[in-house]
Amino acid sequence: MVEKKLTWRQLLLIASLIFGMFFGAGNLIFPVQLGQLSGSNWIPATLGFLVTGTVVPFLAMLAVSVTRSRSVYDVAQPVGHLFGVLFLVTIHLTIGPFFGTPRTAATAFSMGVAPFLAPRDQQLGMLVFSALFFGLAYFLTIKQSQLTKHIGKYLNPLFIGLLIVVLLVALFMPMGGTHQVVNTAYQNNAGLQGVLDGYNTMDGLALLALAVSVVYAVKGLGFRDHQISKVLAKAGLLSIIFEAVIYTSLVLLGVSSLGKFKAAANGGDAFAQIIAHFAGNFGTALTGVLVTLAVFTTAMGLFVSFAQDLHLAFPKVSYLWFLRLIAFGSFVTANAGLTNIVAWSVPVLMLLYPFALVLILLSLFSNYFNRSSLVYRSVVIGVALPAVLDALANSPFMSNTVVQGLVSAYHQYIPFSALGFGWLVPGLLGTIVGFVLYAFAATTQKQQTSLSVGTVSDR
Repeated sequence: MVEKKLTWRQLLLIASLIFGMFFGAGNLIFPVQLGQLSGSNWIPATLGFLVTGTVVPFLAMLAVSVTRSRSVYDVAQPVGHLFGVLFLVTIHLTIGPFFGTPRTAATAFSMGVAPFLAPRDQQLGMLVFSALFFGLAYFLTIKQSQLTKHIGKYLNPLFIGLLIVVLLVALFMPMGGTHQVVNTAYQNNAGLQGVLDGYNTMDGLALLALAVSVVYAVKGLGFRDHQISKVLAKAGLLSIIFEAVIYTSLVLLGVSSLGKFKAAANGGDAFAQIIAHFAGNFGTALTGVLVTLAVFTTAMGLFVSFAQDLHLAFPKVSYLWFLRLIAFGSFVTANAGLTNIVAWSVPVLMLLYPFALVLILLSLFSNYFNRSSLVYRSVVIGVALPAVLDALANSPFMSNTVVQGLVSAYHQYIPFSALGFGWLVPGLLGTIVGFVLYAFAATTQKQQTSLSVGTVSDR
C-alpha cells in the first residue's frame, strides 16, 4: 500500500491547528507586557521568552512524537503508574478548569465586554458571557472529528488576519523608538526573566496535553502511525517559527508604546491602549473581537484534550462526561475573578514546569537509555523538592514565617534558586546518578545473560 504524502495544504492546516490551540490571550498580552517592562533590554528578554514560549512547546511535541505517546500519561509513565496519572490530572486541571480555560473567558470579558458595561452590571455580565462562551465551546467540541474544521479552517485564520493588520499598522506608524526605560527585574538578568515570563503562556504544558488532539487530526487525514511523528515535527516547526515572529513583533509593539504611554499594570491594559491609539473609538470593539477569537480557539483545544486524555486514563468515564466537567468547572472558576486565577497560577506553574521540562528532555533522549525507569525516577526525585520550594517562593504562603525560613535557606544554598531555577543542579545530579544506576543494571543483566548462556552450553 502506497503511503500518503503530506501536501503543503495539509501541512498548513495542521500547523494552523497547532498554532490556534495554544496561542491565546496570554500569548497575546504577555509579550506586549514584556516589551514595556524590558525596554531597551528587549532583545535578551525576547530571546529568553522564546525559549519557553516557542522552543519548549516544539520540543514537547517532538517528545510526544518520539515516544509515540497517546497522552501526558505516556510521557510520564516511566516514572511510575501513579506519578503518570497524577501528572496527567494535574496538568489538565491546571491548563483546564482551574486556571487555563477560566482565564480565557475572564480575559475576553475584561478586554472586550466589561468596558461597555456599568460597574453594577459587571458580575451579571460575566455570568452571562462565561455561560455563552463555555456553552458554545462545549457544543463545538462534542464531536472530536470537527476540531480541525472549526479551529484550523475558520476561527484561526480570522484571528491571525486581525492580528497581522494590527502589527502592520504599528510597523508603519510606530509610537516610539526602542531605547526606553528598563524595569528593575530586566536590568541584570533580562534573558532569565524572559524565560520565566514564558511560563505564563503555559505553552510547554499545553503542548504535552494538546498533542493527542493533533494526533487525532493527523490520523483523520489518512496518515499511518509511523508517519505521525514526522508530520507533527514539520507542522510544529512551521507553527512555532510563525509564533516566534508574532511574539517578537508584539514585544516591539510593547517597547515602542512607551513613546506614548507609561508601562501599564498588565499586558491586557497595554494592548487595549495600543489598539485604542491606532483605532480610536473602534479600538475597544476590535480588541474584544481579536482577544475573544484567540482565547476561544484555545478553550476548544483544551476542552478536547482534557476529555480525551482523562477518558483514556479512566475509560469507565465517558468522553462526553469529562467534556461536561471541564465546561462547568471552567464556568464556575471564571466567575471567581481573573485576579484570583492569575495569583494562584504562578506558584502552580513554578511547581509543574521543572517536571515538564525534564520529562520532555528525557523523552527526546530516551532511546539512549531504553526509557529506563531508573533514569526517569532519579531525575524526577532530583527536581521534586526545588520545584516545591519554587512554588512556595511565589505563593501567598510567603507571609508565613516558616515558609520564609525554608525559602531563604533554599535561596542561600542551592545555585540559581533565587533566579527561579533551583531545580537545574539537582536535576543534573539526578541525571548523573540515574545513568550510573542504568549502566550498572545493564552490565549486571548482561553478565547474568552470559552466565545463563554458558550454563546451557556446558550442558
